[in-house]
Amino acid sequence: MKVVILAGGFGTRISEEAKFRPKPMLEIGGMPILWHIMKIYSAQGFNEFVVCAGYKQHIIKEWFADYFLHTSDVTFDYTAGNNEMIVHNKHIEPWMVTIVDTGLYTETGGRVKRIKDYIGNERFMLTYGDGVGDIDVAALLEFHEQHGRIGTMSMYNFGQNKGIVEAGKDGVVTAFREKSNLDGDLINIGFMVFQPEIFEYIEGDGTIFEKETLAELVAKRELAGCVHKGYWQCMDTLREKRQIEKLWDSGKAPWKIWES
Repeated sequence: MKVVILAGGFGTRISEEAKFRPKPMLEIGGMPILWHIMKIYSAQGFNEFVVCAGYKQHIIKEWFADYFLHTSDVTFDYTAGNNEMIVHNKHIEPWMVTIVDTGLYTETGGRVKRIKDYIGNERFMLTYGDGVGDIDVAALLEFHEQHGRIGTMSMYNFGQNKGIVEAGKDGVVTAFREKSNLDGDLINIGFMVFQPEIFEYIEGDGTIFEKETLAELVAKRELAGCVHKGYWQCMDTLREKRQIEKLWDSGKAPWKIWES
């Protein structure tokens, strides 16, 4: 089964770094966050990827074209008047990666529509190129198969980050208590699964996947949500990037479910 990754946006909320390269190529521990996301899937047996590129898409293509250089020791031998490159200690992932230029200004739904020919009439997974988590993909797929609808999305409760004040209808404060995860709202964190019928719900480049496609699925009761109770974090801001980096540098990154 193929994994589709949305990686074409401008990354305006983290523009301090994303103005030089696509947000999915911002590095955590010396490797793009896109690589971390792919490793999450690959560690669970999913190795075919379709990357929906757009903004500075050539950088993504060039990084994968030089993957040997990023992960191996290399000797450049000019002694015989030739330009010979010898690659040592090769380490390469068992991946098949298709990078598609889905347009500079295309909306998220339009990007998904543009990779239809690379998916065919098959079920596929879809996620965003800026969030990591210890997602149990097998459990997600099992949930999707059980409910039999067109789509499944992973949901996550960030909880409440402040203490709670409880008050009655008359406004009288009745209690103070500590925050609880039950106080938060569930959000869509990506890590989705779709049947090929999803393409019928996308008109074209201007379709916003979250506001239009998913909303239509909801109206027709064709979207189910699977609650993820482990770790998840997106990288929308520089502060969030630093939080993810700190976890990685500590050696305790929860999303690192693969062997070194």
